[in-house]
Amino acid sequence: MIKPAIVLALFWTGIFLKATPKKPNIVLIMLDDMGYSDLGCYGGEIDTPNIDQLARNGVRFSQFYNAGRCCPTRASILTGLYPHRAGVGHMANRDYGFKGYKGELRPEAATIAEHLKVSGYDTWMAGKWHLSIDWSPDGPKHNWPLQRGFDKFYGTLIAAGSQWNPITLTDGNNSVFPIPANEDYYYTEALTTKAIQWMIEQREDKPFFLYMAYTAPHWPLHARKEVIKKYKKRYLAGYDELRSRRLKNLKKKGLIPDYLELSPRHPDVPAWVDEKQKEWQASRMAAYAAMIDQVDTGVGQLVEQLDKDGELDNTLILVLSDNGGSSLEHPNGLIGSTGAPWTVMRYVPVFTRDKRAVISGDVVGLEPGPENTYGGYGAGWANLSNTPFRLFKKFSHEGGVATPLVVSWPDKIRNRGAIIHQPGHIIDVLPSFLDAAGAQPLTSINDRKIMSLDGVSFLHTLAERKELEPRSIGFEHAGNRGIRLGKWKLVAEKGGEWELYDLDADRIELNNLAKQQPGKLKEMLALYNLWAEKNWVTDWQKISAVLNGKQAGTVVLPDKSNPLRRTQEEVDQSVILINKERTIFKLPIMKDHSK
Repeated sequence: MIKPAIVLALFWTGIFLKATPKKPNIVLIMLDDMGYSDLGCYGGEIDTPNIDQLARNGVRFSQFYNAGRCCPTRASILTGLYPHRAGVGHMANRDYGFKGYKGELRPEAATIAEHLKVSGYDTWMAGKWHLSIDWSPDGPKHNWPLQRGFDKFYGTLIAAGSQWNPITLTDGNNSVFPIPANEDYYYTEALTTKAIQWMIEQREDKPFFLYMAYTAPHWPLHARKEVIKKYKKRYLAGYDELRSRRLKNLKKKGLIPDYLELSPRHPDVPAWVDEKQKEWQASRMAAYAAMIDQVDTGVGQLVEQLDKDGELDNTLILVLSDNGGSSLEHPNGLIGSTGAPWTVMRYVPVFTRDKRAVISGDVVGLEPGPENTYGGYGAGWANLSNTPFRLFKKFSHEGGVATPLVVSWPDKIRNRGAIIHQPGHIIDVLPSFLDAAGAQPLTSINDRKIMSLDGVSFLHTLAERKELEPRSIGFEHAGNRGIRLGKWKLVAEKGGEWELYDLDADRIELNNLAKQQPGKLKEMLALYNLWAEKNWVTDWQKISAVLNGKQAGTVVLPDKSNPLRRTQEEVDQSVILINKERTIFKLPIMKDHSK
């Protein structure tokens, strides 16, 4: 017989355990190369009902920043450090020989997964990693996801690849590339399916951190044809008209002030009325929009599973982009001024899974989307994506570093549907997650000293409507650089003069006050120099001198010893195969001008 005292003790213990709140699940959803105003809840015409619903039930940030490019942003958001301190001051492809440019995560830069595991979280990642120099299945794996704190990983290791057959596709530490030709595979869908599988298998009493790093809508523009179809007519209106519509929508939604103007169309982009290939151009944006549409479908499926499991209310969800829309183009299949065929890069496939030649590049008349295409959407549509701002991915101007940020946490957010106008940065994501989990930053892992975080938690802005403390926010990538403090922003393009803007009056960055405000210019420049020194920023000319090969726009053509680069014999053979396919489709012949 059980004694009454024991029964009473068990009763009170049960009440206590039930009263102890479970730590929240945390889901970080990152899109790749998506502009500031592409989402419906940020004024765009792309159908994103599921992300829009998260925004209605959560909050949106109007002035949140990333690091301007894929891998620096990923390094920064995962470690709570500026990218140079995390080790990825430039690209994740080589060690440049400088402290902030290791080309991969520093061992003392702990990831979100490493921090949260100590607090009892299961940690999963689905999608693009792009934070290791080594990506070969037979090479070192010390900087792969499982070695950097994640319990489960399904995704890709390098910058880009086909949605139909993604190069470096990996499950755990094991390569699962290539995808069989008879499999109906689409990468965005596969990532969502894998994450849902992990949710279903999860223990009820164990919180999880899920990092969903979709590669969409980064080139190549690949999407289901039925999704592309619904957008084709939509984009015949052209980027000029749609930029004006987005500006009105942004103002109507309260994301920007009514007095802001639209930035001028980029000088390299013709007016839409003068565009001679309207249908082809519209097909490019239709494929791009379809990729975001399909990510949104995946977000809806993730939310549905959380709701089905009774976990949605206690799940903190963030949705954002790694940088602004990309203006990079590969005209007729060549890598800019290098004159080299795009197939010099191994992430550009030569064949489809059923052995058809892939016609890579932005080829007039070839509509993107199917597996035998491999192209992007160009500067005109990137200008639309980044409405109302100017410039693009890699720049430190607003068009390169301003990201949408949707935050949902039904149990905690009190000001649902609100817009937070205070500046924030991706370095704030990790501190916010630790705050949500009731955890402290790590100081060491396995006798490895861990760097202190650069960011601050923004969690109190959601639950208590308190403001963030004023602080400076810095930027530098490939010689593009800037710093913001309060309403003031100092910014410059690579090799260009410093520009000074009052962002309260001119967030579009049209009215350069550098000459009118020499005192403020000097003050902000001193602030930037202090930030650059603290964050191990090296003069870009020194980094550029280390690069082997030619630079063209945002592309660095690797030297011939780099495993990402095909041999000249392989490139020559690819050109022959591609030109045979181009002849069938009555497309212009490609020539290798790099020899």
